[in-house]
Amino acid sequence: MAWYQVKGNEADVVFSSRIRFARNLEGYPFGERLSAEKAKEIIDLTAKALGDAFKRTDMEDISPLAAEALVEQHLCSRDFAAVKGPHALFRDDNKSISVMTCEEDHIRLQCILPGLALQDAYRFAAECDDKLDAALPIAYDEKLGYLTHCPTNLGTGLRASVMLFLPALSENGMISSLAHQLSKLGLTIRGLYGEGSKSYGGLYQISNQVTLGLSEEEILHKLADAVQNIIKKERELRAAPTGEAALRRADRIHRAEGVARHATLLSSEEFFKLFADLKLGVALGEITSLSHESLHAMLIHALPATLSMQSATTPKSAIERDAARAAFIKQAWEVQNT
Repeated sequence: MAWYQVKGNEADVVFSSRIRFARNLEGYPFGERLSAEKAKEIIDLTAKALGDAFKRTDMEDISPLAAEALVEQHLCSRDFAAVKGPHALFRDDNKSISVMTCEEDHIRLQCILPGLALQDAYRFAAECDDKLDAALPIAYDEKLGYLTHCPTNLGTGLRASVMLFLPALSENGMISSLAHQLSKLGLTIRGLYGEGSKSYGGLYQISNQVTLGLSEEEILHKLADAVQNIIKKERELRAAPTGEAALRRADRIHRAEGVARHATLLSSEEFFKLFADLKLGVALGEITSLSHESLHAMLIHALPATLSMQSATTPKSAIERDAARAAFIKQAWEVQNT
């Protein structure tokens, strides 16, 4: 079962938790200077170190559509999917771990789990990291820590992030002030797919900016504290509307439910907007026919590439895809309530 289909802690606010380590091998140049032959060597060394528990996907052997579906499911980055030349993805779905080889760094391993689960994600990722460290000549300096392509990843090479659903903070115009407060803590707020991406469906990614000079435990503690404060504030704002404001919000939620259940055409942009109202409705108890995890799965499976990959006949136009999305949402809702 995919990570987004599983119930998570604090699911009314927290979509997912992710831990990512950046690692490089001694004796090999960084990405832009890495020859195809050397890239293949790194891929094979990584495959041997990881063992049979990991499924290997050579990205040059799959279609751009299949690669985009992996991005949509947060199993790899968009930059990784766009790499030219040999690069491979390794996955252990039992622990929600994926390992990207030959992107900006030679190895980027991540664990992504539903809800607020930073410690569990860290534990699984660290176990995988230890396995690689024991089998491979990982580039490490006693003063600088793990050596990485980008100086901002020096030190632990750790990026910890939490995907949050923040419709109330967004509606109250507080995201900019939140970003300013987080920057003072060495944290940053980004969109759905990380750096340079936009927020969709009220989803924002909070992560650490600094990896050098801090221990892994300090990074996790700082992020967890900030997330708990954001969760508290988001819930307070959701509880604030009364009277006419509460009625208008309930009306918006149930209109979204009606559209999602009965539309003939749904664009991905429109469904992201519906998702925000539907998820808020589930959180407030206005919608009882869905769970957070079923809605999360519905969102991922309704994204363009994933939707096309799972369709019996690949949609050949945008309107065919919008029709397929609407039909999928109807069916998924019916299955949820049978």
